[in-house]
Amino acid sequence: MNERTALVTGANKGIGKHIARLLAAEGLTVYVGSRDPGRGQRAVEEIGAGARLLVLDVTDPDGVAQAAAQVDRLDVLVNNAGISPSLAPPTDTGVEEYRRTYETNVFGVVAVTDAFLPALRRSPRPRIVNVSSGTASLTWSTTPNPQFTPGSGAAAYRSSKAALNAITVLYAQTLAEDGFKVNALAPGLRATDLNPRAAAAGGDPAEAAQGALRLALLPDDGPTGGFFSWDGTPVPW
Repeated sequence: MNERTALVTGANKGIGKHIARLLAAEGLTVYVGSRDPGRGQRAVEEIGAGARLLVLDVTDPDGVAQAAAQVDRLDVLVNNAGISPSLAPPTDTGVEEYRRTYETNVFGVVAVTDAFLPALRRSPRPRIVNVSSGTASLTWSTTPNPQFTPGSGAAAYRSSKAALNAITVLYAQTLAEDGFKVNALAPGLRATDLNPRAAAAGGDPAEAAQGALRLALLPDDGPTGGFFSWDGTPVPW
């Protein structure tokens, strides 16, 4: 009998819902993290067996604490919730947009990870997957790359994901001796409502979710502190 549990934040739609579905198909009990209870419940019903609603707004400290109090043990945490308010370059991006973006994409990840660490420590094989972005790669952003032309914008989003990558490395190093595997995922451009560019893309969100599943179920000799594309290939920092 599979008694493993997982939490996916922002799992009521897009890539997050596909990740939750795949984990449930593997036999895990999956907490579907959702800010909106109604949307979350609909996602739970669509996913089916193994899915459980967990009302969770990653930007609300009290709500994060209340959600964590409902989970005794956790084997997998997928920090998927993220926002991209605009595609503006840094010269057209105000400080408030950076604050809003970092509140979800960086501070929210830290808040959720820290709140659920006690539950993760009760797992024999704790795994944390942070959904990042290939646009966060400083290497890809500063070398010829047809996907990310210089000045292509989304300054708040891209910089927040670069910060998330740094956090991923630090958590991985800090928790390595406790058996944690902490990695970042570059899901690729997918047809989601993240921003207009993503919405117009043809990439299948379910394909990206396969990459998250791989990192969520890593064996004991799997990598930690890495940055990987949805197909498993390493992404340069």
